[in-house]
Amino acid sequence: MFRWIQYSVVLVSFFFAKSINAQSDLMISSLDGLAIHAKLYEAKTDNQKIMLLCHQARYSKGEYKETAPQFNLLGYTCLAIDQRSGDSINNDINETAKDAKKKGKPTNFEDAEQDIKAALYYLYNQYGQRVILVGSSYSSSLILKIAAEEKDKVEAVISFSPGEYFNDSTLIQRSLKEIKIPVFITCSKSEIKETKNLIRNSENQLITFSNLKKLVSTVQKHYGQIMQTMRLTGKHFKNF
Repeated sequence: MFRWIQYSVVLVSFFFAKSINAQSDLMISSLDGLAIHAKLYEAKTDNQKIMLLCHQARYSKGEYKETAPQFNLLGYTCLAIDQRSGDSINNDINETAKDAKKKGKPTNFEDAEQDIKAALYYLYNQYGQRVILVGSSYSSSLILKIAAEEKDKVEAVISFSPGEYFNDSTLIQRSLKEIKIPVFITCSKSEIKETKNLIRNSENQLITFSNLKKLVSTVQKHYGQIMQTMRLTGKHFKNF
C-alpha cells in the first residue's frame, strides 16, 4: 500500500517551484519504421525513475506539457510521445499522426500499440531500468495490455479512464488478469461503474482504483499533511 501511496502523491502533489530540468526533442523508430516524435523531460537526480507518458484520443504529447515538468520535480524522467492515433493539444501538433497519414499507414487506436512498445524498449535500453507507464483514454488501455506482455520492462502502470476501446471486447479484462505489478486506475465520475466492471475479475491485489476525491483522502490519511493548495494541471483531472 505504501508503494502506491508514493505513486499517488505524484498524481496529486504539484509544486510551484520553477523547473530547471532539461527538455529535448527526440525521434524514435516505431516497430514498423515510422518515426515517433517525442519530448524528453529529464530529471536532475541520481535516483531517477522513468516514466513513459502516452496521450489520449485526438491529442499529442502536448497533453503533458504542464504535467511532465512537475513529475521532474519529484524525480521522474519522462518521455512524452506522439502516437500515430491523435491530433493536437496545447498548440502541439501530433507529428507522428501527421507522418502516418502521409505514408498511408492506419491510425486506429490499436495501431498505436507499436509506437508505445517502441518507446518502452527505447527507455528500457537507454536507462537500464523498468519503466512506469502512464496512459490516458485509449492509451491507458494499451499500456495495460503492454504491461501484461512486457513483464520484465514495466515497473508500474498509471491508467486514466481505461476501457474496452478495441474490437476485442474483453482484451483489457484479460490483460488485467495477467498483470502482477502495481496498477493505479482512476476515472471521471461518469465512468466509475464501467471502470469497476472492467477490473472486477482481476485477482491482482496491487490494483488500486479510486477517483480523485477518494485518492486525496487516502494520501492525507497516510501522510498527515498535504499542501493547502494543489495545482491540478491538464485534462486528466477535469470532471473528477
